[in-house]
Amino acid sequence: MKIGVLKEQAPGERRVALVPEVVAKLTAAEVMVETGAGAVANFPDSAYDAAGATIASRAEICRDANVIVCVGPPDGLVLSRGQLLVGLLRPHERAAQMRAWAAAGATVVSLDLLPRMLSRAQAMDALSSQANVVGYKGVLVAANAYGGYFPMLVTAAGTVRPARVLVLGAGVAGLQALGTARRLGAIVTGYDVRSEARAEVQSVGARFLDLAGDPEAVGTGGYARELTDDEREAQQLALRAAIGDADVVITTAGVPSHQPPVLVTEEAIKEMHPGSVVVDTAAGPLGGNVALSKPNGTVSVDGVTIIGAGNLAAEMPAAASTAYARNIQATLGSLCPGGEPHIDLTDEIQDAIVVVHGGEVRDER
Repeated sequence: MKIGVLKEQAPGERRVALVPEVVAKLTAAEVMVETGAGAVANFPDSAYDAAGATIASRAEICRDANVIVCVGPPDGLVLSRGQLLVGLLRPHERAAQMRAWAAAGATVVSLDLLPRMLSRAQAMDALSSQANVVGYKGVLVAANAYGGYFPMLVTAAGTVRPARVLVLGAGVAGLQALGTARRLGAIVTGYDVRSEARAEVQSVGARFLDLAGDPEAVGTGGYARELTDDEREAQQLALRAAIGDADVVITTAGVPSHQPPVLVTEEAIKEMHPGSVVVDTAAGPLGGNVALSKPNGTVSVDGVTIIGAGNLAAEMPAAASTAYARNIQATLGSLCPGGEPHIDLTDEIQDAIVVVHGGEVRDER
């Protein structure tokens, strides 16, 4: 089996699909790494060479590798019959590309469709591994932008109260954000529409925010279901007071390939005090959790700093790439049990993540 590692080409993307540590473990395969693929994540070509990989051009990888791995969608990539592509490909946003790969006879696996509730899928769960990075980095971004201290300090000049941090969304990213903010000494509060999240929020030492009349919104795949218009309006209204009391708000409520719910409205922002910081980790092309946030941009509204930070994992490329590479290793172990790709659509995991196979786009069936 020949595995090809592509260099990411999306603006601002600094991750790489395989790191030298994992390449060295893939002893049953020949690994080809595109020139400079890991350079911006501080994994030079020499490190891949030392791990046993071959440094190659993109054209050589596309010609010779029967398995190609990437992080984000490689727009315009031409695949051949029998080739296998694995990545976080957001297939719902790229229907035309999926159809082109199907017509070419390739097989395409998208890890953002992984059924996260299956215990044997945990090692492949790239969304969770990257969300951990997002939650951690989101707090550091907020702390850097906030003009005060996170911890309480007793100094000769007097006592400084700790920052009040509110995290909206208590999935993997939210729980990591809560834990990180607490370790920095802040007073932390978490909120989620899923009642089961209460115990998880409290387990990291945070207070759970109760809202009067909150709906039970447990969905599928570990995500919250979409609220009705009336439920959403009531939620936003109830959240306003808590948002206005916070020094820092970090939002983490995202659902892959769907528009994120708006949790922080313009009215809520107007009730925040000058110097407050909002970090929207869901900000992206489909919108964000914060009404006024801009993807990869910072705006100031009446002294409130709003940071759109939808790709924070790329800002910690070494840690994020290492975690992702281990997800890829586990996925290849499932897809290639005998050292070569073997697609078994009777397997629950493969049935979920294989989006193109046998000349068809399976997600459209």
